Amino acid sequence: MDTMTILYRNIKLRFNNLFTIFITILQPILWLVLYSTVAGETMKNTGIENYTAFILPGLIVLVIFATCSSSGMMNYIMKNNGSFYRILIAPVKRYSIVLGQILEGVLCSFFEVGIMILISLLFSIIIPLNLPSIISIILLIFMTAFFMASISYSISLTLPNEMIYETVMNAIVLPLFFLSSALFPTEEIRGLLSILVKLNPFTHVINALRFIILNGNINIKYIIFVLILLLVLSSISLLLAIKSLKSQTKL
Repeated sequence: MDTMTILYRNIKLRFNNLFTIFITILQPILWLVLYSTVAGETMKNTGIENYTAFILPGLIVLVIFATCSSSGMMNYIMKNNGSFYRILIAPVKRYSIVLGQILEGVLCSFFEVGIMILISLLFSIIIPLNLPSIISIILLIFMTAFFMASISYSISLTLPNEMIYETVMNAIVLPLFFLSSALFPTEEIRGLLSILVKLNPFTHVINALRFIILNGNINIKYIIFVLILLLVLSSISLLLAIKSLKSQTKL
């Protein structure tokens, strides 16, 4: 019940700051509309017929990055209006506070990803509607958002202000995005760059989503591998988030 109460409070706070929704989805939409159109003709030479469908999984992950990063910004807004400290001294379990805010980032991620998918339908992208594919996409989005929201929450509690937080998150998100398979096929990459791309967990998330969207079916073994990877990362990041919140209690 405490978790749901915190979740409700954070959803209200999000809608009181609607700019966090518009700003986080604006850049991915521009990538979808402009970049895919400009680069699409060039990428046909690589055998990619529908480049918009090819980059959609990467843009879904980018939306999750941006949304969960803004979820961390909620802590600074709550500190400024004093609600953060009121919750901190309330008789609420620390993991309930953490889960409430993390789940708000997850729900907002689903909302913005849904908008992204609806816009993508205008570009002749066909989203598979069979049950296994839908369940797989939902699980991948949920676990990815949970992991990123947990990391963002931890970082926001360790940095003194919004400016430093935004700088640090950009320094994390941009390399993760560009050192992945989000915008280009990675089969021909060699050397150190290839290793970095393969070690990036979001490369595997993007590849799993891309296989579903482009082929209309799922690779069960690969999906399970990616979900287990995200489960491990989410568990670690959740523990870090709880530890970071407990450290605030000692201040």
